[in-house]
Amino acid sequence: MLPEESLGELFYANPLNRASDLDGFQFEGDAASSFPLNRWRLEGTRDPGEGQAANLVAWCPQEFPDDVYISWNYRAVQEPGLSILFFSAKGRHGEDVLDPSLEPRNGPYQQYHSGDINALHVSYFRRRWETERAFTTCNLRKSHGFHLVAQGADPIPGVPDQKESYRIWLIKSGAQVRFGVDALECFRWTDPGDAFGPVLGGGKIGFRQMTPLIAEYWDLKVHQLKEPLK
Repeated sequence: MLPEESLGELFYANPLNRASDLDGFQFEGDAASSFPLNRWRLEGTRDPGEGQAANLVAWCPQEFPDDVYISWNYRAVQEPGLSILFFSAKGRHGEDVLDPSLEPRNGPYQQYHSGDINALHVSYFRRRWETERAFTTCNLRKSHGFHLVAQGADPIPGVPDQKESYRIWLIKSGAQVRFGVDALECFRWTDPGDAFGPVLGGGKIGFRQMTPLIAEYWDLKVHQLKEPLK
């Protein structure tokens, strides 16, 4: 985590503890939101046997600049499943990722990594498949395309052994991406800006889940960095 003195203006804050905090959020796929503990509980409503069609994405309506520190509290309630954060998301020609001119999306992952949007996406709490549960990692991919560009250990235990919450954080600053949980940095990556397309800038963020995961999110904050990372 960055020390407080490295953080600039608090650009966006959302407690995510009541239904009105989701005003403007756009859901893709069939999802249900509730707030049983004054924090956002998200789950899919379709049968996991439907595969990718049962998964979902919730887009935050705020457009974020580059050079930001994004953080939120997280707790998985039911596994198996998987959580992803999309960030720096825009249409491939610079459109807002929620622009209605883009192809419709309703949850299947291919629409997001090989459709008409560019984004970075970090997957964490990867517990959907037996192979993921046997060796847990956090993965960073860059799209357009399904490019795995960085990987690190996932420190979050399975549901029975979790503590009350984990503070997940992400830094996006120019070519630099850093990701961590609590005080542990899981990986860092510098985008070379060539093999997988140019360096991405600002854009929207979106929370993705693979059904049947149920997870809680709260206290979402986005700070501007005082100085870009080099």
